Amino acid sequence: MNALELKQLEKRYDGFTLGPLDLTLPSGAILGLIGENGAGKTTTIKLILDMIRRDGGAVRLFGKDNRESFPLGKEDVGVVLDEVSFSECLTAAEVGKIMRGVFRNWDAAAFEGYLRRFDLPEKKRFKEFSLGMKKKLGIAVALSHRAKLLILDEPTGGLDPVARDEVVGIFSEFTRDASRAVLISSHIVSDLEKLCDYIAFLHKGKLMLCEEKDRLYEEYGVLRCAREDFAAIDPAAVLGKRETPYGVEALLRREDAPRGMDVGRVDIEELFVLMARGGEGK
Repeated sequence: MNALELKQLEKRYDGFTLGPLDLTLPSGAILGLIGENGAGKTTTIKLILDMIRRDGGAVRLFGKDNRESFPLGKEDVGVVLDEVSFSECLTAAEVGKIMRGVFRNWDAAAFEGYLRRFDLPEKKRFKEFSLGMKKKLGIAVALSHRAKLLILDEPTGGLDPVARDEVVGIFSEFTRDASRAVLISSHIVSDLEKLCDYIAFLHKGKLMLCEEKDRLYEEYGVLRCAREDFAAIDPAAVLGKRETPYGVEALLRREDAPRGMDVGRVDIEELFVLMARGGEGK
């Protein structure tokens, strides 16, 4: 079963339109959502969580319309938003006691284990937490009520590299159970490159692609060449380019590369940047 399906999903604001988006996240997989600030990542997540009204299309969670899933379906979805918010007067231990009354499947032992693993003080008040500590507490809550789907908006923002690496490992462990899935939005593309099975690119509200990560490496590459060599390439084959003091870097589908020219490997961040440039006609 698919954990998440978006079908022709749209949201319109003055001066900005998101979609229509078509996207599928199978159970047992992790999908990374990449895009510049204002691309529509957080809006997409809010639509999935039914926090804002959609203007068209459908959102299905485990086969059910998301408007039927919430709030009763909150047990199945663990959420970490960009800004983690709890009452400033609460300690981590008190947050755990409150969550026990919110979630029927609350696992107090798991929560306490995450507090220890993240080295979070149980008696320190939330208002005294650093940004990284707040993120860790939000992640601990999301992981402690036996959710089947994690929806994460910039969950590693504010974490130091060691903590980020540990959290990325925890998310990876989460999907070893094939009934679970993760949707994660992040500006830290290196984290997504290590973690994700699928990658989706959002640019100015439009979904540029959604594909298996390994297929992206197989399908696309970067040709680095002199300007005079680049001039001989069919412009229709160039998906994006960047000029440097040493020549041109061009994004191509490998099958469209001129014979005899070496197309190098492209990483996910470079693929997105060059594809976004191509979408803007640069």
